[in-house]
Amino acid sequence: MRFAVIGLGRFGLRLAKQLYSAGQEVIAVDESMTMVDQIRDEVTLAIAMDATDEGALIANKIDQVDVAIVSIGEDFEAATLTTATLKQLGVARVISRALTPTTARIMEKIGADDVVNPEDESADRWATRLVTPHFINQMVIGENFSAVEIVTPNEWAGKTLVDLNMRQKYHVNIVAIRAKLTPEEKSEQQDNADGWKTFLPDPTSPLRVGQRLIVIGTDENLAKLPVDPADKSK
Repeated sequence: MRFAVIGLGRFGLRLAKQLYSAGQEVIAVDESMTMVDQIRDEVTLAIAMDATDEGALIANKIDQVDVAIVSIGEDFEAATLTTATLKQLGVARVISRALTPTTARIMEKIGADDVVNPEDESADRWATRLVTPHFINQMVIGENFSAVEIVTPNEWAGKTLVDLNMRQKYHVNIVAIRAKLTPEEKSEQQDNADGWKTFLPDPTSPLRVGQRLIVIGTDENLAKLPVDPADKSK
């Protein structure tokens, strides 16, 4: 996919680098040549320009990207004008950064497809991590709905998903399982840096101690999953 990240503050800079590292085509835009030079070698294309200039957006083919992220922080006028212009130019998906609920509503009114507040989302993630430290990883999918990675509880070891009846008993779904690579597998998969393999669960195969489970459900139900005492501090 082709992305444009407009505004290279801390959020925009990191987002552009992460998208490019994930193999995406990324155009990074900022008025500051200093910021552009800082990221030039870590994205597909870095451009110093005024993103409120419709002609400049077209000339640099930013109107042709699949997703544009307007991460302009403090200049609200520039952020709203850029958002509106991108939608008028036909960009399929425009995501705009907003610092307050009021500015978020304004962004939505002028056409932003999604609005992000990095500070709020970071606080929400940290609140979850503090309340549920046994979650190894968590990805927010929607409001109060997440996918989490947990260590297989001891009481589940040796049982199958059919035995556990996850949807009925816990109101969640296990969608994938992770297991450590064997020495032989490591030698065959040298590009697998984290040393784990991921596979779809077989509902009739027993779970094993040491496996990690990818579980999807509401935050309330995920927080009720059993936790082994040794895992609570992880």
